[in-house]
Amino acid sequence: MIRFVSLITVLIAGLAHAQQQEVSTASGSELRILDKLTGSIEDVSLLNGETARWGYLRVKLNECRYPSANPSGDAYASITINYRDQEEPVFSGWMLASAPALNAMDHPRYDVWPLSCITS
Repeated sequence: MIRFVSLITVLIAGLAHAQQQEVSTASGSELRILDKLTGSIEDVSLLNGETARWGYLRVKLNECRYPSANPSGDAYASITINYRDQEEPVFSGWMLASAPALNAMDHPRYDVWPLSCITS
């Protein structure tokens, strides 16, 4: 329980800090996809609105944002992930590159997380 409360406190503090800084929208993002069953890892570059297939996953990058004052800084990616062409996504939301576990995709086989925004 204490661990949960600590995690919520860190998340709220991070969101409050993110709301205070000015952010810019990037043209895309670099994502890392891990297949836990085979151990294979692939880095995928997606533009905003673009979808990629990897194994049984369909990964769509909705948007990537970064701190305006630090383009190489933290990436915030809005991602929608579907498994085996199911209508209901297994993940839909924002992930932070510096803390992917704060809002992680909960899937027994795959992990997906943002690495950085594509700013050029």
